[in-house]
Amino acid sequence: MVAARHVELRPSQAVAIPLVFTAALASMATIPSVAESPPLVESLLGAAGALFAWAAIWFVHARARHRMLGLEVVLRPQHYVQACAQLSVFLYWGYYWPEVYRSAPLLVAQLLFAFAFDMLLGWSRRSSYTLGLGPLPVILSINLFLWFKPDWFYLQLVMVAAGFTAKEVIAWEKDGRRAHVFNPSSFPLAVASVLLIATGTSGLTWGPEIATTLDLAPHMYAFFFAIGLVGQYFFGVTTMTASAAVSMYALGRLYFAATGVHFFRGEYIPIAVFLGMHLLFTDPSTSPRTELARLFYGMLYAAGVMLFYGLLDRAGEASFYDKLLPVPILNLTIRAIDRAARSGTLARFDPASVGRALTPRRRHLAYIGIWTAAFVALGAAHALGPYAEEASLAPK
Repeated sequence: MVAARHVELRPSQAVAIPLVFTAALASMATIPSVAESPPLVESLLGAAGALFAWAAIWFVHARARHRMLGLEVVLRPQHYVQACAQLSVFLYWGYYWPEVYRSAPLLVAQLLFAFAFDMLLGWSRRSSYTLGLGPLPVILSINLFLWFKPDWFYLQLVMVAAGFTAKEVIAWEKDGRRAHVFNPSSFPLAVASVLLIATGTSGLTWGPEIATTLDLAPHMYAFFFAIGLVGQYFFGVTTMTASAAVSMYALGRLYFAATGVHFFRGEYIPIAVFLGMHLLFTDPSTSPRTELARLFYGMLYAAGVMLFYGLLDRAGEASFYDKLLPVPILNLTIRAIDRAARSGTLARFDPASVGRALTPRRRHLAYIGIWTAAFVALGAAHALGPYAEEASLAPK
């Protein structure tokens, strides 16, 4: 159990917390690297002004009704474990692509905006808000896959707001409790992707550069594999990552055998897709609960990425959206996949039934062992990185 601390606040006390984040957001406009870009300054000050106005209206309304506001402080492991893995990617990747480090102030600005926005949204809808590190992995996950360039930074903040709004508003009953339907980072990424494709404005983002600079850092596949192990041990998401990677390689081999050409134009599993298999679609809160369902879920992610890659490539669109578009669709399927996995026909094949005597953590270790063997085999088969000699076997 995660320890929680609950306090009651008067409106005058409660409103001070989001205002601190809002003031810090506005102060980011004074950083020299930010101040030299007028559109960026306007984005930050405009966002801070909107948050301040929202806080003022909410405060007047709450005080008029004599509301007492609850604040529950909870630090959940899935938030800080995920955030540590994501931060390690930024640190390593940024050493080889300087744009990552140059964009650090904008990452901080998004975090400040996210905390203030999420707090005001929560207290506007109910009397209690849970304060933790939840916004941290959401913002880091979004920025691992898509950034708007400085002149269009306000759209990045709109994307962040859309993710937290969807998390708060779009919910269903899952295992007897209310839970958000969509991964709060993948939902805004997918929505932004659709809009950018529809309007032909992919150039407003660093999306293509992000997808093609991840492998500037050496041994990036091994790095992603290693940082994924901690979350896999604690939260049991190994089966999703492993089944996604193995399925994509198997489908790629079948495609090559049938056509004589490779499906992707660089690797069996592109590096940005491999990152998505570890740090995008594996959110425990929006994933299936049963191990068999998680295996199916990983297979569906691999198939979905390949489907969208094929559609985008045929349409002449940027293909880096392939790993982003399937996730919200898959989020909608998790209850159906779990029901199918628990049915009498399929339940006997659930991997968890093999190790019922094992504790969850020991079972997670067993899955990690299998995934490690599969990862080594994929490396030996040249599935991770540029194609090897079999590319020369394609018919001329």
